[in-house]
This record gives sequence, C-alpha cells and structure tokens, in this order.
Amino acid sequence: MKIMNYFFAITFLLSSIVGFAEQKQDSTKVYKKRVLETTEVDFLTSYYSQDGTNAAVSGGIGTEELTDVTGTFVVSIPLNDDDILTIDAGVSAYTSASSSNVNPFDGGQPADPFVASSGASRADTWASLSGSYSHNSDDRNDIWSANFSVAAEYDYFSVGAGGSYTKLFNEKNTEFSVNANVYIDKWNAIYPIELRPFATNGIGSFRPSEITGNTNYNPNFTEFNDEGRNSYALGFGFSQILHKNVQAALSLDFIQQKGLLSTPFQRVYFSDIADSFIDNFQLADDIERLPESRFKVALGGRLNWYLNEVVSLRTFYRYYFDDWGIGSHTTSIEVPIKITDKFTLYPSYRFYNQSTADYFAPANQNLSTAEFYTSDYDLSEYTANQFGFGVSYTDIFTKMHLWKLGLKRIDLKYYKYDRNSAFSSSIITAGFNFVIN
Repeated sequence: MKIMNYFFAITFLLSSIVGFAEQKQDSTKVYKKRVLETTEVDFLTSYYSQDGTNAAVSGGIGTEELTDVTGTFVVSIPLNDDDILTIDAGVSAYTSASSSNVNPFDGGQPADPFVASSGASRADTWASLSGSYSHNSDDRNDIWSANFSVAAEYDYFSVGAGGSYTKLFNEKNTEFSVNANVYIDKWNAIYPIELRPFATNGIGSFRPSEITGNTNYNPNFTEFNDEGRNSYALGFGFSQILHKNVQAALSLDFIQQKGLLSTPFQRVYFSDIADSFIDNFQLADDIERLPESRFKVALGGRLNWYLNEVVSLRTFYRYYFDDWGIGSHTTSIEVPIKITDKFTLYPSYRFYNQSTADYFAPANQNLSTAEFYTSDYDLSEYTANQFGFGVSYTDIFTKMHLWKLGLKRIDLKYYKYDRNSAFSSSIITAGFNFVIN
C-alpha cells in the first residue's frame, strides 16, 4: 500500500508542476506539435492460472497449480512539447500449491507433492514501481529515454536502471534504436524445510522417527554464500518501411547474468542416493545448483503487412541460445480484423520449441557427483502452443467519461498455453486507456 500511496502522491505533484509550467509558457513561441497532447492513464489487470505435474519445488514431481491476479496503473505525463514522464506501479498476488510445498508438513494433512500445503509459503505478493523519462528532438527524429525501477516480494528484491536512444531517418521510414539496462537483485534465500537443520555444519536431523525408506537421512547440504544477482542487458533494433503496406523489423539482444542463478527452494533428488520419505513426500537430497554465470543471445524479426482496411498480418520469429545449452525457436502470427470503426478482433497463434539445458534431468536421475543439477522443467526440452483471441474498442474522441477521465481504448485478451510436458496455463488480460480532458 505504501508504494501505491507514493505513486498517487508523485502523480498529483507532477501534474501540479506541469499545470503551473503550462501557464508560464511564452505565447510568442512558434507552435510545435506536442509528443503527447495530454496526460494518459492506463489501468491493466490480468488473471492467470496454471497446472502441471512437474513442480520444481518438489524435485520435478508434484502439482504446479498456481493462480495470480495483477493490477497495474501507468500514468504518462507530458512535461512540455518534447518530454514525457511515465510512472508505472503494479501489484501481483498469487497462490501456489507448488511453492506451498517448500514446507509440505505444516498443512495438517499427510504431506504429498500433489497436495498443496496450507502453510505461509502458499501465497505471496509482488509489488513494483518504475519511472521513465523521454525527450524528443524538435524534428522528432531523435528520442532519448532513461528509466528506473524497484520491485520486491517476500524473498526477493530488485533495483533496475537503464536508458535508450532512437534515431529516425529517411523521412522517418527507417528507425534504429539501442537500449541498455542493469538490474541488481537480492535473494532472501528460503530453503526446503527438511534441509535447514543441516545447513550450519552439515550435522543435524529432521523428524527422524517419521522417515521411511532410507531412514539414514543425512544430506550433504550447504547454503549459498552469495545471495546477489546482477543482470546486464544490451539491445539493438532496426525497422524499415518496405512498402506503404509493409514494415519489417530486426532485433538483437544480449543478456549477461552473474551471481545466484539457482532458485534456493527447488529440490533435487539423486539416482545414486536411496530415497527418504515422510508420508508420501520425498525428502530433498539437495537443492538446485546452477552456474553463477549465464550469457543469453536472442535474434528476432517482425513483418507487419497491412492487407486492406479490414485485415492485417503481424508475424514474428526469434532464435535464442545461451551458454547453458538451451536453444529455442519462437514463431507467432496475429491477424487483426477491423469489424467496425471502433472494434477490432485479434486472433493469434504462437509456437515455441526448446532444447534441454546441460544440467537438467528429471526426478531421481541427477547424480550427486555432478557439479550442477536441476529438475526444473522450464530448463527441459519441450514444445508449446499458445492460442489467443482478443477484442479492442477504440474511441479517439473519448465520448465515454469517468469523472475527468475520457475512455479512449479497451483491450480484452485471452491466451491458452499448452506444453507437451503435462503443463498448461491460461490468462485473461484487460487494459483501459484514459485521457485527462
């Protein structure tokens, strides 16, 4: 709530400053079209749900059931003819059967990887606040921007900063952009409950009288020494209008990550160590261990084709690879269909294919002698299909009003996502764009 209060206070203050500055403008100044005519407010919300049978929290087995609800306000404020300040504040609240099994023994029922625990780890809230400032040159051919962000949840904190430059030339038919961002993250590492007694000196015990299977449960577990993670991103973009109805774009992105790239509460089970259980829940042999460095490269291309006044095509392809052994291909197509002056339909399809990371193996197939290991199916080999449908309402004259806010646009979309690894999800999103009259 504090973040939201800060957001509204900052917005009110900046709006007051802008209003005062506009009163002071020199009336003899040559007219120049403003980049943004008036303050715009966007409200975005979504409801997401997923399920599957390969939860990384319980070593690659168990329920992946999760629901998430988000709400975000974005306010874009024209400071003058050339400059725009944008403030973005959002909150996301989720309930996860998977993460509840960080401690599967606090729910009052027999522990089971396919049954959610009712303990504190089953829910969390993520909040973020970011701001960006952009400046446009008088001829609108040069755009500079800078941004800053902060985000937090129970076990994670992140601060980010960056900037970008965009150049338009060839009568604005050609555009080149470059952007750079840095994120400084900090874990508050939370480990599986059964490993915590062994963390200090490697000697401990966890409910020994209840253990079945291998009753000599004595994992060789150590905590992470460094809980920080830094990410550095550099991206390039190039777009060209090839024809009055065709636009093409290319993008190239590099990301370097350093620090704690493992998720501390994700279990791993080894094939060369006998299994230990309490109830129906297998106790962790260790947690996920991944390298402290990762370099990612993504090359993408877009082709947008305006067929006629009713139908357009938007196509996209991206190839990705990293030094963990993952390579992936993403293709997508969206077909906006304008059915009236105000309503447009957006059917879409996306295909994704990924190779496995060098360090992935399913539950009970990793070796204790390996340096790195994980059973997170996000790092496995899989293919996925996503079908989507959306509808938008646009009224540039903002005839509908809510107090002093004129409703300019409404977007509603639904996406259904399925992997070939027994994982599926769906999301409903809604966006409302208002202008202050």
